[in-house]
Amino acid sequence: MFMGIVVLTMKASVIEMFLVLLATGIHSNKDMTKKIKRPKLAVPQINCDVKAGKIINPEFVVKCPAGCQDPKYHVYGTDIYASYSSVCGAAIHSGVLDNSGGKILVRKVAGQSGYKGSYSNGVQSLSLPRWRESFIVSGEATKAYQKPPVPETTAQPVTLMQVTGAPATEATHTSLPKPSPSTGSTTSSLRPQPVGHRSWELGRWSPSSPTSSHNSSHASPGFVPKEELSTQSLDPVSQGDANCKVDLSFLIDGSSSIGKRRFRIQKQFLADVAQALDIGPGGPLMGVIQYGDNPAAQFNLRTHMNSQDLKTAIEKITQRGGLSNAGRAISYMTKNFFSKANGNRGSAPNVAVVIVDGWPTDKVEEPSRFARESGINIFFITVEGATENEKQYMTEPNFLNKAVCRTNGFYSLSVQSWFSLHKTVQPLLKRVCDTDRLACSKTCWNSADIGFVIDGSSSVGTGNFRTVLQFVANISKAFEISETDTRIGVVQYTYEQRLEFGFDDYTTKSDILNAINRVGYWSGGTSTGAAINYALEQLFKKSKPNKRKLMILITDGRSYDDVRIPAMVAHHKGVITYAIGVAWAAQDELEVIATHPASDHSFFVDEFDNLHRFVPKVIQNICTEFNSQPRN
Repeated sequence: MFMGIVVLTMKASVIEMFLVLLATGIHSNKDMTKKIKRPKLAVPQINCDVKAGKIINPEFVVKCPAGCQDPKYHVYGTDIYASYSSVCGAAIHSGVLDNSGGKILVRKVAGQSGYKGSYSNGVQSLSLPRWRESFIVSGEATKAYQKPPVPETTAQPVTLMQVTGAPATEATHTSLPKPSPSTGSTTSSLRPQPVGHRSWELGRWSPSSPTSSHNSSHASPGFVPKEELSTQSLDPVSQGDANCKVDLSFLIDGSSSIGKRRFRIQKQFLADVAQALDIGPGGPLMGVIQYGDNPAAQFNLRTHMNSQDLKTAIEKITQRGGLSNAGRAISYMTKNFFSKANGNRGSAPNVAVVIVDGWPTDKVEEPSRFARESGINIFFITVEGATENEKQYMTEPNFLNKAVCRTNGFYSLSVQSWFSLHKTVQPLLKRVCDTDRLACSKTCWNSADIGFVIDGSSSVGTGNFRTVLQFVANISKAFEISETDTRIGVVQYTYEQRLEFGFDDYTTKSDILNAINRVGYWSGGTSTGAAINYALEQLFKKSKPNKRKLMILITDGRSYDDVRIPAMVAHHKGVITYAIGVAWAAQDELEVIATHPASDHSFFVDEFDNLHRFVPKVIQNICTEFNSQPRN
């Protein structure tokens, strides 16, 4: 009986102990759950110039500031970006962010070959042959925080690596929150290590354990092999030769007559040119048009931003066949190739090199004239040109002199045989890169100093004076205005003269138009002769030597002083003078003031309200005169 009671008592004790342990375990599990619950982490902000390769973590969330849509923050690739790229610049290029900034999720992926440059969302990304590491960006930043952490671990920071070669004592790091790997990946993921240990691998800071350097299989998440880091501090692409900053188009002959072998020689010539030129955004850029029956762009100026990519693209060009319609190709180039969308920079001269086998099968004179007037410097390379007996078969005799920018031999090269074409590389590039001699870059729109001399006498009146100012503004609008292009100055006169503004005062079109609008009506007498002398001294004496000097004088009456001698002085100094008379102006004086022939340089209108009708005629005559200059 006693033994039975003892047994029952022991059973009760065991059950009670089991219940206590069970309750304790449940409570401990609740505590453990609380302990591993992930704290909320703030998303850190990085600068616009931080490159993805400087952040060790394979996946991280950051916040970009506003204002990263800037060319100085270089981006390489499209959709998938080389880790040498600005993180925030890539985010804007991909469309994940706009220029106001915001949060992004960045994931590292394997390195690529052939990163393609493109223009997107206000950012020009560059091409790159290859790079050791890539990344992609997305706007799903919050998803990075939804992954459950590994039990008994703490979140590791995203760490910026130090610049290669910096001394250890100067190391600084920015810790950014990093999402922990999911529990499902614990068998393959690296062992979590205490944060704060420093492993100086070519100056790079990364979280690691003391033993990580002895066992590569337990390397820290931030470990990068030395051979990969060795390229990190190098510039991936050249910015190009700044001494040869031209926008260059090659028009290559793909006609059937050239044959496959000669077409390959032509491609090798292009590759040699690409190799000799240091292609880059700060130097020469190059595109190719192939023509046969019809032209087609093989690639434009912005497609390839380094010589190696360009050579690879040239190798892939296939022959079109057909006739040798170079004139049609020149027209296509003028209308389509040198556009901002295709990479035309505006600040670089436009150059076209036309390669033709023998002679073109269509006419080139008119298309070439239009190209020259558009500011394109046309060079011709004729290979195995027509013999005396073959000239009878040419569609357009003497086509070379009708096509090139100048007929002085600078813009044309004749090659006796396709097999000696390679010898032309250096002579051609020496000319193409001599930007001071690229005469066709100067057009009627961008090469003048235009001085307006305006009659502000009492007979004009306030309302009509505003009409005259509008006439001046409408002519000014037609020209390309800048410090290096066309410049505008204004003189107003009565008995006296006043410089409203000079050639150096305003360098943008909007500033010029605003300055014209601010000119106030003066009122007084009419001394046109003294006004011409004043303009020569105060305006045109400060004109640049390489500029055409144009004076456009507007008056409504006969001058109180003599205009003959001042007009002769102006003509002698090379100032091309246009005289525009309104209402009571004396036509005989207008013809004396105007440059010869007076019929092209003097105009008369019966009233101020009809003055606007002469704007197109004045502009047309200015350009016609410019384009009729001898091309030698």
